[in-house]
Order: sequence, then C-alpha cells, then structure tokens
Amino acid sequence: MWEITNLHQPTTKKPRVEKKRMHLVLFILFAGFCLAGAINLLLQTHPINSALSLIVVMSSLAVLYLLLGAEFLAAAQIIVYAGAVMVLFTFVVMLLNVGEEEKTHGSKIAKTLGFPAAVVILGVLATIALETQKALGSAPAAQVALGDSLTTTQDLSRVLFTDMLLPFEVTSVLILIAILGAVALARKEGHS
Repeated sequence: MWEITNLHQPTTKKPRVEKKRMHLVLFILFAGFCLAGAINLLLQTHPINSALSLIVVMSSLAVLYLLLGAEFLAAAQIIVYAGAVMVLFTFVVMLLNVGEEEKTHGSKIAKTLGFPAAVVILGVLATIALETQKALGSAPAAQVALGDSLTTTQDLSRVLFTDMLLPFEVTSVLILIAILGAVALARKEGHS
C-alpha cells in the first residue's frame, strides 16, 4: 500500500519551477515585442509600415493569450485581428493611395504635458497591479476562484451559432457593406 500511494506524490518541484520561469521569460519577451511594435506603430510615417507594426502587436498579444491558457482567444486574435482586420486596413490604405505625408513637429503642449501624464498614468497602473497582486496573494483560494465551471470552445460556439446567430450574420453583412462603401469612395472619378 505504501508503494502505491508513494507513486502518486511528486518527488521534486523542479519541473514546476522551470515551467514558471519559462512562462516568465516568454511573457517578458513577447510583452517587449508588443511594446516595441506599439512604439514603432506610433513612430512610423508610412501607413503600410504602421499596419505591419500593428500585426506584430496583435501576434504578440496572441502569444500572451496562449501563455494564459486561452487558446481559443489566441486563435481568434490571429485569425480575426492579425489576419482579416489588418488585411482590410492594408487594402483601404492601398485603395486610398495616400501620398506623401507632410511632417510636423507636433504640439508644444503635447510635448510638455504628454510625457509627465504618461509617467503618472503608468505609475497609477503599476500601483494598481501591485496592490491587486498583494491582495490576491493574501486572499484565501476560495475567494480568488473565478467560477465553478470552465467555458469551453463548444459552449462559446453553441451560444454564438444558436442564441446570437442573427446578430452575428447582421454584423457580417454590415462589414461587407462597409467594405463596398470604402471601395466606392476610394474609386477615382472617370473609372467605370
């Protein structure tokens, strides 16, 4: 009896620590990619380069969702945002055929107030994150639990394609109408 119960108890916690360390390294790496892509998005002057930077941001977010265990959300992030929406953005930019953008030096008010405001907002967010982590670390496990059951992809698809079928289809028709409207507006006069 002793051997049977002893087999089910872990002998070491080393693989769990390595797994946490790998998750932390991957989180820091892809959070850095996400931030670098967002900063590059703001600094780019050409719209196509900005769209490519936004694809880097969306792909990095998908990896962060994977690290959180939300595989469906990661797949939806890649398919919907990094795929379809960015292709749509690229087509609109190419259809509008925007010329060379004129460079401005920006607003003096934005330069003097923007950086301190950004530092204050980041400080407030960091304080909230640290206080939340401290509160969750000291709370009992029963209070931290989010729910008794997990929502699966099957549950989501059942709701989407039964209860929400009409809004889902109406949204797809509205998106199609918006694409056709963008093409009609971008079409140059004299072309048939």
